[in-house]
Amino acid sequence: MKSLSVRRGLAGLFAGCALFGALSVHAADPILIKFSHITADSTPKGQGALLFKKLVEERLAGKVKVDVYSNSSLYGDGKEMEALLLGEVQMLAPAPSKLEQYTKQLQLFDMMFLFDDAAAAQRFQSSDKGKAMLKSMESKGITGLAYWLNGMRQFTANKPLREPADARGLKFRVQPSDLQAAQYSELRAVPRKMSFAEIYQGLQTGVVNAQDNPWSNIYSQKYFEVQKYMTESNHAIGNYLLITNTKFWNSLPADIRGELEVIIDEVTVEVNKRAEALNAEARQGIIDSGKSEIIALTPEQRAAWREAVSPAWKKFEAEIGPDLIEAAKAANQH
Repeated sequence: MKSLSVRRGLAGLFAGCALFGALSVHAADPILIKFSHITADSTPKGQGALLFKKLVEERLAGKVKVDVYSNSSLYGDGKEMEALLLGEVQMLAPAPSKLEQYTKQLQLFDMMFLFDDAAAAQRFQSSDKGKAMLKSMESKGITGLAYWLNGMRQFTANKPLREPADARGLKFRVQPSDLQAAQYSELRAVPRKMSFAEIYQGLQTGVVNAQDNPWSNIYSQKYFEVQKYMTESNHAIGNYLLITNTKFWNSLPADIRGELEVIIDEVTVEVNKRAEALNAEARQGIIDSGKSEIIALTPEQRAAWREAVSPAWKKFEAEIGPDLIEAAKAANQH
């Protein structure tokens, strides 16, 4: 009996040691952040994701690991938000229009010709009201961490676009945004919602014959090969919200979360700096290709476009918030 009890005691001890060993190994596993996005590595967002990975793995080596999935290689437009909310990915950087079902405030960034330039948009984003918008989805399980600039958006089409009347009858690809669609309807164009990954083929086959994006996307996705005219309209801020799953973010140890916040701030500064250079390079690449003509709008033409789309703003003003729209307009004065 004695030897049996000894054997049981030893078995229990070994089992306890094995369990402790398993827990120790598990505890040593780094926290995994899957960062999924839909653009090329060469774009501002792609560069930002890779820089985030680099800095995290340098400063939090062994504690946090970042896997980056670009070009819709893990999840495309339609599935990435669901994946974030289910905890299957931990970070995304979608355009604001992808988030309007979680907060109507972000529709502000879909207002065409609201901001005079990228500097005005950035002034608004760094204001108290702009920062508060990042936190407007936490009740839905989404935490905004930063705004990443992608450059101002430009029109492309298979005919020259100078005056608002030139857009009449064109089939414009739009993001999943009712406000974007409403503005194109004011122009008597035909808005067609389409995922980012489908744009090139849509333009090539004539399902759509116009679209808008920053220069870096127009160049990296080769839209200039299937669109003869580019209008340098600078009509809307092309930006992304770096977001994470709220439960995941709040579950991180405070020291790790604090270091990630520092890294995100540094990456954001760098992304916003690089965006300007990358878009300038992309614009020049389009010119060098000789395949598209770039048309610049005069201040008078820009004013005409703003006037043409502004009736659509009225329909969305209440749900966005008149105070936010006024704050955005005020950011144009400096």
